[in-house]
Amino acid sequence: MADLKKGSNETPSRGIYFNTGKGPTIQPIDIGHPDYIALLDPDTAFWSLVKKRKLGEALTDGSLFSQYRRKRAAFLSEMEKLRFEVNPMAVYFNPTERCNLNCPYCYIPEKMRREGKRMSRARLIEALGILKAYFEKHFPRGTRPQIVFHGSEPMLCRDAVFAGIEEYRDDFRFGVQTNGTLLDDEAIGFLASRKVGIGLSLDGHLDKVADRTRKTWGGEGTFRIVAGALEKLKGYPDYNVLCTVTSRNMRSLPRMVEFLHEQEVPACMLNPLRCTRQGARFLKPRDKELAVPYLAALDRSYELYGESGRKLVVANFANVLVSIVAPAARRLMCDISPCGGGRYFFAVSARGDLFPCSEFIGFREFKGGNLFRDEIPRALESQAFRKVTQRKVEDIEPCSRCAVRHFCGSPCPAEAHEMNGGMRRPGAFCELYEEQVRYALRLIADGKEGAYLWDGWDTGMSTAIEIGTPERSQGR
Repeated sequence: MADLKKGSNETPSRGIYFNTGKGPTIQPIDIGHPDYIALLDPDTAFWSLVKKRKLGEALTDGSLFSQYRRKRAAFLSEMEKLRFEVNPMAVYFNPTERCNLNCPYCYIPEKMRREGKRMSRARLIEALGILKAYFEKHFPRGTRPQIVFHGSEPMLCRDAVFAGIEEYRDDFRFGVQTNGTLLDDEAIGFLASRKVGIGLSLDGHLDKVADRTRKTWGGEGTFRIVAGALEKLKGYPDYNVLCTVTSRNMRSLPRMVEFLHEQEVPACMLNPLRCTRQGARFLKPRDKELAVPYLAALDRSYELYGESGRKLVVANFANVLVSIVAPAARRLMCDISPCGGGRYFFAVSARGDLFPCSEFIGFREFKGGNLFRDEIPRALESQAFRKVTQRKVEDIEPCSRCAVRHFCGSPCPAEAHEMNGGMRRPGAFCELYEEQVRYALRLIADGKEGAYLWDGWDTGMSTAIEIGTPERSQGR
């Protein structure tokens, strides 16, 4: 380990330094980093970067810890509110159970994707009306919650979805997450003219990579169709690309970043696959092996920004990074404990059934009610939802002892339940999260974090503690 060179993304076993108990801890951010070491308090998500040769001074002169002690109660209160005192502001709306693709890692059961239900136009508009009434009753006037039409493949219900968007365009912020195969010129024109967010799924920079996992029921790849949609979306600010990372495409992640940057994609997600279903687990890469190309892809995004002045925000890493520099500014709510399922958002199935998250559709024990028959607040308090909303990282071993537990959240509950046997078990990719946190702290130490975050991320944010000397850098 001592032979690692500065800037290397090699990640041999480190003994998992972050799993070191409770209370403030000293953490290496990289064995080869020449300057800084991190001080972390897991309970408050407070962090401080200190020059290695000044560590003794930092620990003994009292200025840092005296300030921190005065602020600790406020930090704990901030984390408490973020974790437990929120209400749903978004709905993942699955208008159909069916899909025209048969991706092996999909969390929707195959039978549902082949033969499942779909909502009629009238039923979908009725559902949106119920959701509008709920949000109007429980949130301040003028609030515009988000509705994301999600999959299976929502564009199979295109007429119903578009009718719903047109009917309620002033009441909700809409998004569509699609595999892109049905996104023709007319559809793009409709969505863009109404400023609907568009998420496309694409797993590689070439057809021979992307088509390994994303195929039709007949075995045909979809790369060329989706790449064509990307060309048509150039210049549209409200779209992103979701790349599901598996053992079959992980080595090409740096090239995927190059491809997306060349296509002028404003944001992407390099999401390690969820291992909720057995089919996904056959494609799961080992954390140690995935971390090398994953961090190399982040390096490449920074290089391309320096060359072009144009960012490609890797949104899921940006969320880890912002959870360190400004926890309340997070945009994605998977990497927090309890996760966002049933708290920041909930899911509606094509039958109107209510689930904490789309990841649970297909597991009847997590059905909390039905939108057309039951009150939403009752569903949110149901035992089915409480299984998810009461899952806390403090109850999970070894996560309860991990210094980065509030930057990770031990996701995902559906994954933990199905893959590892219960809600009080970790999810997948623990080591990958640790490497992302170390990488993020190195960026902060080098003053590079802004290049990885969306513009305006710090609007309304303030630094709680800052002791600025040439020898020391503090934060939170």
